[in-house]
Amino acid sequence: MSRSSFLNSSLSLGLLLIIWQLIAVMLDTSSLPTPILVFDTLLAELNNGELVHHLGITLYRLTISFFLAMFLGVAIGLILGRHEKLNLFFDSWLIILLNIPALVTIILCYIWFGLIETAAIFAVVINKLPNVVVTIREGARNLDEELIEMANAYRFGRNKTLFHVILPQLYPYIMAAARTGLALIWKIVLVVEMLGRSDGMGYQIHLFFQLFDITSILAYTVAFIIIIQLIEVFILQPLDNRSQRWK
Repeated sequence: MSRSSFLNSSLSLGLLLIIWQLIAVMLDTSSLPTPILVFDTLLAELNNGELVHHLGITLYRLTISFFLAMFLGVAIGLILGRHEKLNLFFDSWLIILLNIPALVTIILCYIWFGLIETAAIFAVVINKLPNVVVTIREGARNLDEELIEMANAYRFGRNKTLFHVILPQLYPYIMAAARTGLALIWKIVLVVEMLGRSDGMGYQIHLFFQLFDITSILAYTVAFIIIIQLIEVFILQPLDNRSQRWK
C-alpha cells in the first residue's frame, strides 16, 4: 500500500470513528456504545485470553474452508470452462447451488453429519464452492487459444502447459475469487459456529446476543474486521498487484 493510500484510508477510518462517537453520545443509549467503550472491552477480552482463543478457532475454520473451496473451485471451474459439454450438463447444478440459502445448507449438513467439525467445514466449503467455480469458468473460457496451441506445438506437456500457460492467465480470476470469497466465507463461518459449535467468534457473538451485550458483540466484530483487513492489505493486495503486473 502506498503512503497516499494509507493516509486516505486512515483519514476515512478516522472520520467513521468520529461519526460513530458523535452519534453514540447524542443518542446516549446502551444499544449503541461509543467506540472508546468498545475498544476498552476489546482490550479486556484480549487480556483475559477469551478473544484470542475464539478468534484462533474461527481463523482455523476459515483457513481450511477457504483453501479447500479455492482448490476444488479452480479445478472444477477450469474443467467446465474448457469442456463445453460438461459445462452444459452441470450448469443447472451450479445454478441450484448458487441459489440455495447458506442457512439451509448449514442446517442440512448438521442434520446429515451431526454437530461435528467436519460438518461445519463441509457446510462452509459447499456455500463458497459454486462462486469460485463460476468465476474460474469464465476465466477458462477466455484463455488465449494461440498460447495453448503454441504450448502444444512445442510439446510442453500437460503440467508445464498448466503452470506456465493456463494458470498465469487465470491468475486475475483466481485473485478475484479469493478476494470476494474471503468477504463471503467468514460470514458463513460465523453462522456455522452460531448454529452448531461450542467455540469460535460466531458462538461468542450468539452468547452475547442472548445476554444483550452489544458492546462485546461490537468488540468481537471489530477484532475480526481488523484481522480481515490485515489479510487484505498484506496478503491479497500484494498478490493482486502481481496479477496486474503480469497483465
